[in-house]
Amino acid sequence: MASSTVTSAQPERPPRPNLAFRRLRGKRSPAEFAAAVRRAAREIGERVSCDARYVGRVEAGEIRCPNYAYERVFLHMFPGRTLTDLGFVPRSSVRGRQARSTSESRGAGEPYETYDTHDTRDTHDTHHLYETHDNTEESDVLRRAFMTSGATVAAASLGPLGLAFDAAAAGRVARRAGTGEAGALEEAVRRIRLLDDRHGADGLYRRAAAPLRTAYALLDAGASRQATADRLYTGAGELAISVGWLAHDSGRFDDARSHYAEALATARVNGDAGLEAHAFCNMAFLARDAGRPREAVRAAQAAQRAARPLGSARLMSLLALREAGGWAGLADRVGCEQALVRAQTFFQRGPSDADPEWMSFYGEAELEGLEAQCWSTLGDWPRAARHARRAGDLQDPHFTRNLALYSAELADDLARGGRPDEAAGAGMRCLDLLGEVQSSRIHTMLAGTARVLLPHRRASDVSAFLDRHAALPRPA
Repeated sequence: MASSTVTSAQPERPPRPNLAFRRLRGKRSPAEFAAAVRRAAREIGERVSCDARYVGRVEAGEIRCPNYAYERVFLHMFPGRTLTDLGFVPRSSVRGRQARSTSESRGAGEPYETYDTHDTRDTHDTHHLYETHDNTEESDVLRRAFMTSGATVAAASLGPLGLAFDAAAAGRVARRAGTGEAGALEEAVRRIRLLDDRHGADGLYRRAAAPLRTAYALLDAGASRQATADRLYTGAGELAISVGWLAHDSGRFDDARSHYAEALATARVNGDAGLEAHAFCNMAFLARDAGRPREAVRAAQAAQRAARPLGSARLMSLLALREAGGWAGLADRVGCEQALVRAQTFFQRGPSDADPEWMSFYGEAELEGLEAQCWSTLGDWPRAARHARRAGDLQDPHFTRNLALYSAELADDLARGGRPDEAAGAGMRCLDLLGEVQSSRIHTMLAGTARVLLPHRRASDVSAFLDRHAALPRPA
């Protein structure tokens, strides 16, 4: 039970629309404004996963105060204005008196960000998720962000992901979840993706499994509204895919397969075509990497059937690339080329409001990188190297893991194509990034490149690469 010193919860007031923020959006659609927010974030080195739904929640007054990352972005977009000018309330008024005193006791060095608002539960949901937390701090505990100052810190930070889990807490998730929990779950997915983009999967996977258990405990507890239940199902499924990807990228293929299957089941239980397409997309990718190319083709085709009614050309483009990877694994050059043409055609239609949030990684660089992998599988090393080089040139520096991946791909294609000195240079660029990135997949690729380059070790550049590669600590 909650401590007797905790004051009773005050009746929740309906949110007031944020008219100031709506005026700032002007004639732009919510999706167009969300895209502008993401561009502004990149300008200042921030990373936010803003979409049309987030903009709608701000304008509806559901988000009374943005988290610190969004605050920096908004103040960059509208210089000279304060958060109050943008229609938000002071941060102290949403954190609560107890939260303020706790923050003061921690001092200025508090490493965790606080998510958008604690006052976002369903209006009929008056219970706590974890009975030991103060009412004013419940969402601070559920939504607490984690640090991103390095791979080691990132891994350690997954504990307070916003969905902290232990055996005792599992027994207490018995009351219905509200929009606060749904929001925490959605933000957990975003933060895992952000850390993976920067640091790779090896340091994250084991820590990410606990929030996933809590997510499914929330599903079992139920929700007070159908809209919230739908968000929980989608959030839990997306989290299962994210955790599955961490397993996939760190070489734990059986674990990844299990998580993807769990996401697919969640999608079908809730009739969520978008989640189903995403699950099949990752299952196709996994099947390709696991040496099951025919399964990769079938999973990619199933993903396309699920995604077709969603209206996202970019999603269809990515799924065609997943299919192309399967055909390449079957040594079917014609099937691969046909799928690549479809991928390019869909991609050229451009982005749209229907593009899912999780596809933020998919741009021209990723398209080039995936095509490079297809040509590499088919043994066309010069063509693969051209696409891998272009992928690296086009890649947003934020996606550190992908930069390392494209450099590793380029190094391998050049080595196998008989250009050892250039391969060593690309390999060195990849090694430069491995201080920030922990990915078993990239380590495996570099190991293969090193084996190919061994006969050329008398060349000084190759020797330097091989020596530095040999000195790498091996992933656990």
